[in-house]
Parts: sequence; C-alpha cells; structure tokens
Amino acid sequence: MNETVAIPVEKKIPVPVRFFARLISFIFHPLFIGVYIAAYLVFVHPDYFIGVSKQGKAQTLLIFIVNAVFFPLLSVLLCKALGFIQSLFVQSQKERIILYSITMVFFFWTFYVFKNKDGVPSILTQLSLGLFLSVIAAFIANIYFKVSMHATAAGGMLGIFVVILFTSAEVVNLPLVIAVLLAGLICSARLIISDHSVKEITWGFFLGFLCQWIAYLFS
Repeated sequence: MNETVAIPVEKKIPVPVRFFARLISFIFHPLFIGVYIAAYLVFVHPDYFIGVSKQGKAQTLLIFIVNAVFFPLLSVLLCKALGFIQSLFVQSQKERIILYSITMVFFFWTFYVFKNKDGVPSILTQLSLGLFLSVIAAFIANIYFKVSMHATAAGGMLGIFVVILFTSAEVVNLPLVIAVLLAGLICSARLIISDHSVKEITWGFFLGFLCQWIAYLFS
C-alpha cells in the first residue's frame, strides 16, 4: 500500500501569497503597529492635538518611538549578541519571556512619561497603558501557550479605534474599517507563514482588544 506523504501547509500556499504574508508581517510588526496608531492620533485625527504646533506633535511622536520601539529593539539586538536568544524572531516560549520582560519595562515607561507630561491627550496615555497591559497579558498567556504577538497588536489596534469611535466627536468610520481590514490581513498572514494555531492567534487578538478597553476604563 502506498503511503500518502503529508505536505507542509506553507508549501501548499502559492509563493506570491507567502511573500505578501511575510511583507505584511514585517510592515505590521507588533512594535511598529503602536507607532502607526500614535502617528494617526498625533497628525491625522482632528480632535486630540488641536492647537499643538508641528514641533510639539513631532516631539510627542519621537518620545513614543524612542521609548516604545528604539529601546526595545536595541535590547533585543543586545540579547541576540550576548546569546540570550537564538533568533531575532524569538519563536520559542522560553525566549519570549525575555522579550516580554524587556518590552514590559519600556512600555510602562512610555505610559508613565505621557501620564505625567503636560498637554498630552488622554487617548495617547490610554494607548500606552493598553500596550503595557497587552504585554502583561501575553506574558501570562505564554506560560500555557505561545500566543501570537502580531495578533495581540492587531487586536489592540482595533480596540483603540473602537474606543475612539465612542469617545471622539469626529466620524471615524473609515479608519475603523481600515483597522478591521488590517487586523484581518495581519492575522491571516500569521496563519500562513508562522507556526501559530488558530487558538493562539484568536487568543492574542482577544487579549489585545480587551487590554485597550481596560486601559480606557481605568485610565
């Protein structure tokens, strides 16, 4: 009897689709998603930064980038150079403990800075707190299974736009629809090219969404 050889799922996906999925995963890296949201709040949304100069807006976004992106990335690179992690993709649950611990510290610092900085709208403080809570939730979930960090960030992105929908006088239907489409693309991309299961992606998305709402309710 001839045995049927199982073909890995990724091999069944056309090369252009896998390439597009990898591109989406890179462009919407969990650390970058926060920057995109912050940039939208600072430069695009008409309500939150009314009366703030361009220099003030640029300074606010720079503070976010330095604390929530630059320092975490630099720390991960140092961990790789010192041999604490085997890959910059940080695929194992054990290595992710290091990554979560690092980002937890810097995300909290980002929240603390905006919480105590005069003239910063509460929505940016809520975003920073939501990111911090998301890392804590992912850290705890990582004890049991390898929750998708991309999906967690995607859920947080959708969560903050739903918060904006209920708290802003400006109509944000189009940004919300774009956030829904991007969240779907990000989660689909992770299903295609990562070893995450549907459960890990679903839980990651749910935790990210929930944490943004908790940040809104308690900040």
